[in-house]
Amino acid sequence: MKIKIFKLSLIALLFSLISAGCQKDDIFELDIGDENAVIQKEIDGIEFKFCLLNEQGEPSTIFDEGENFTFQFSIKNKTGENLIFHDYSFYEDTDFFSVHNSTQNFGRPFELLTGYLTSNEMRYIHDEMSSSFTCRWQENRDKFFAMHGAFKGLNKMPLENGKYITNFTHNFHFGNVETGKLTFKINFKIK
Repeated sequence: MKIKIFKLSLIALLFSLISAGCQKDDIFELDIGDENAVIQKEIDGIEFKFCLLNEQGEPSTIFDEGENFTFQFSIKNKTGENLIFHDYSFYEDTDFFSVHNSTQNFGRPFELLTGYLTSNEMRYIHDEMSSSFTCRWQENRDKFFAMHGAFKGLNKMPLENGKYITNFTHNFHFGNVETGKLTFKINFKIK
């Protein structure tokens, strides 16, 4: 009887390990015309927001041709304690704030300035503190700072009429809190 219980326990343990390894990434997506045009998700007390803003500063997924829309991504600590946060590599990833359609990648509106990469610097994100990264598509600043990094705007050309996507994936680490892979995706249209 003990051997049978042991074998069943071993099988149950193997099954749980296999199913845990096959979990899907969390994907948060906005579609063109969504009424609430902001991705806002809280995971383990960390609130993430990602959206595009029109020239009036309102979240939207539909823009006029020639409009200089803005990317906005923010992280807020709502855990009730101060957390270590030193992994800013999400903005070093070329997908962060990058725009593409079904046939072409248009890149992203900024480049990192050398000497300001912060992936290895330990910072704290205090309780109820927010940190945000905001950048226009036609960003023309020679130097701007966001989330402990320094960047240069690339003053991208306006997008033509059509459907576009901006998305990125990252596994965020805040001390002992790890989110797992999160994907933020916004489908948008230029009309």
